Parts: sequence; structure tokens; C-alpha cells
Amino acid sequence: MKLEVACFNLESVAVVAQSNADRVEFCDEFKAGGTSPSIENTKKARALFSKELLVMIRPRGGDFNYSDAEFNAMKHSILELKNTGIDGFVFGILTQSNNVDFQRNLELVSLAKPLPCSFHRAIDYTDTYFEAINTCINIGFNTILTSGHQSKIELGIDAVQEAIIRFGNQIQIMPGGSLRSSNASKIKTITKATYYHTSAITDATEIANLNEINALKEYLSNE
Repeated sequence: MKLEVACFNLESVAVVAQSNADRVEFCDEFKAGGTSPSIENTKKARALFSKELLVMIRPRGGDFNYSDAEFNAMKHSILELKNTGIDGFVFGILTQSNNVDFQRNLELVSLAKPLPCSFHRAIDYTDTYFEAINTCINIGFNTILTSGHQSKIELGIDAVQEAIIRFGNQIQIMPGGSLRSSNASKIKTITKATYYHTSAITDATEIANLNEINALKEYLSNE
């Protein structure tokens, strides 16, 4: 079982580089839920972390309905960051009616090629969860990060289990949202996912905790 760690600063990336985690999702602004990092910090993150590195493309916190100017900023970020040696992008755009915005997401996925793209937890704010997952598959996303249409994974665990049963052979469904070593075994047992997501932040520092990452990885790896 593999583990992705969301890093909101370079200090966290340095911590994850010392850990057993498999992938970093690099972004900025923890309190905003993650936004696009700068090109300078992305290059620094790449230098710190030798394994798979994905970058968040999100112009601001808040909802996932973006203006034309914000959408253009997302396109600019992808073009600016795709040649920094990273391994993929993470983003998600919804329509005003809280459906996955097919056309805009498709445009970004096409722009990101050949790098793969993950659809983030905007999926949990859609009105029709399973239909939204199917739309992401049709757009060409490789992964969906989800807490099962709930605020955290423990509340949405059954929906994630169903999503993996229904769509797991078409797209990687990655559970996340308050995933910790304390609930990892339960979530793994029920969902049977192959990739998991955490911030591993355990205090007010906004920095990932090395012991928490390694404990999580150990629980996920145990049979």
C-alpha cells in the first residue's frame, strides 16, 4: 500500500524525504486548503524529494467555481511548472451547479500532458458523487482524492468503498481527509485502496510529522 503526503511548505517536503512515504502533493497555504506553489518553491521541492512529486493547481482557497481570470491563472501555472521535473498535477474545477466542469478540466488535463493529473477533494462537493467520478474517468484523470462525499474519510468510508468497487479498475480512488495512523487500519480494511493520502500534521506547526508518516505507512503495509 502506498502513501501520499500533502506538503504545504518546504519544511514538510524535507520531512517526507526522510520518511517511508511514496509521494508528495506539494502546495501552498495550509489554511486555504492548498493553493498553487511558486515556481521557485516547486524547484526547491523537487531538489529535496527524489520520489514522485505532484503539484497543486489552485488559484485560491474557497469554492471550486473559478472566474475566467482564475482559470487562465491555472493554465499559466501548469505551463510554468510542467518543466520543473515534477511528476504530475492535482486540481479540480466545478460548475456553478456543483458538477465536474468537463470542458475546463479537459483543457487542463490536455495542457498537462504527458504528465498525469489527479482530481482533488472538489469531488466531495459535487451533487452527484458517483456520476462525478465517472466524468473524471471520461476526462482522463488518473487519480481521485476523496473522503467519500463527507468532511473526512471516516464519515465517507462506505462511499469510498463503493467507488473502488465500481470504478477501481478504471481510475485510482485514493482515500484522504483526516487519515491518521489511528484510523488507517480500519480505512484500509474497509476500502481496500492501494494509495492513501494524509497531511500528517499533528500540531500547530503546519509541518508534517515524521513519526506519524512512518506509523501510517507501517499500518498500511501490514497484512
